[in-house]
Amino acid sequence: MTAATAHAAQLCINALSTAAPTRHSPLYTVINMANTLELSRQAWVIRGQSSSRRMGNWPGWFARNTTEKPLLYLHSAQSSAQLSALSDVTQQRGILCNDIENQPSRWPKGAQPSLPLWLATHPCCTPYDPASGEEARAIVLAALRSLYVDGKPGFYYLALHDHEGATPLSEQDREAVLEGMYPLQQDTRGDVRLLGAGRALAEVVQAKRLLAQDWNITAQLWSCPSYTRLAREAAAVERWNRLHPGVPKRSCHLRNCLAGSAAPVIAVTGYPQAIVDQLGAHVDARFVALGAGSVQASAPSRYWIVVAALRALADEGCIDALQVEAAMNRYALECNGL
Repeated sequence: MTAATAHAAQLCINALSTAAPTRHSPLYTVINMANTLELSRQAWVIRGQSSSRRMGNWPGWFARNTTEKPLLYLHSAQSSAQLSALSDVTQQRGILCNDIENQPSRWPKGAQPSLPLWLATHPCCTPYDPASGEEARAIVLAALRSLYVDGKPGFYYLALHDHEGATPLSEQDREAVLEGMYPLQQDTRGDVRLLGAGRALAEVVQAKRLLAQDWNITAQLWSCPSYTRLAREAAAVERWNRLHPGVPKRSCHLRNCLAGSAAPVIAVTGYPQAIVDQLGAHVDARFVALGAGSVQASAPSRYWIVVAALRALADEGCIDALQVEAAMNRYALECNGL
C-alpha cells in the first residue's frame, strides 16, 4: 500500500461521510455508497455476477495498475468456491458485498452451507451480516480505513439483504458494530437475552414482543453483525490468558457485553447453527444457538425463538416446564426440534 492509496481511501471516506445518510436496507445503503464512490473516482467499484468459479467480465487491468485504490465489489456468489475464486482474484484485499440472500434458493440465506463455514474459518476474511443500513454503512467506512488508510491485510465480507432496518446508531454503537455486537436498548435488563444477526434480527425483535405479551417474560435485545468476529476475539483472549497466567486476565467484547447477568442467552442466525455455536464456549450462562436447520429448514421463526427462550428458563428452574409445552401448542409448532 502506498501513500497515494491511503490518500484515495481518505477521499473516499470524506465523500461518504459528507453524503446524507439514508434509511435504507443494507443492500441499498451499500449500492448508494458504491454510487458515491464511483462519482469520487477514487475507488474501484466492480459490479459482477457469477454462477461459476470463473470471474466473468473481471476488469483485470485494475490489478496491474501501479496505484492501488480501494476496492468495493458487489457480487452474487452462493458457494464457497465462487467466493474463494473472487477473493483470490482480488488478492484477498477489498470489500466484498454479497446479495445472494435476495435470490431464490433452496439454501438458507441463498448460500450453500459451505459458504458461511468458509467465511468463518478463512483467516483473511472478516465477515459481517448487518441487520440495517446504518450497520452496513459503519462497516464499509471502517473497512476503508482499516484496509487502505491503516494498511491492515485481509478482506471484509458483507452479506446484504433488502429489508429495511431503521435502527439509529450512536457513535458508541458504531464502534461496537465493528466489534461484533451492541445493545438495541441501553441500560435494560431481562429474564433472557436475545441475540440476532442480519435479517434474522427482525424475528428476534418480534420474539421479544411475544415473550412479553404472551408469557410476561422480559428480554434484552442485542444486534450481532459478526458472530465470527466475536468468537475469534474471545478465542484469542482466552489463548493470551492461558499463556500469561501470572498477569491480570484480559477480557473480550463478548464477555464485556454479557457480564453482570446470569440470564440465558439465545443467539439466532439465518445461517446454519454452526455459525452461532462458535460463541458457546465463551458465554458464562445457559446458551442456546439457533440457526437454519436447528428447528426448521429456514431461519428460526419468532415462535421457535420464544419456545427456545422458555425452554432455557425452564431448564434454569425459573418457570414451569409446562409453559414450554403450552407455547408449542399455542403457536402450533411440531415437536421435531429442541
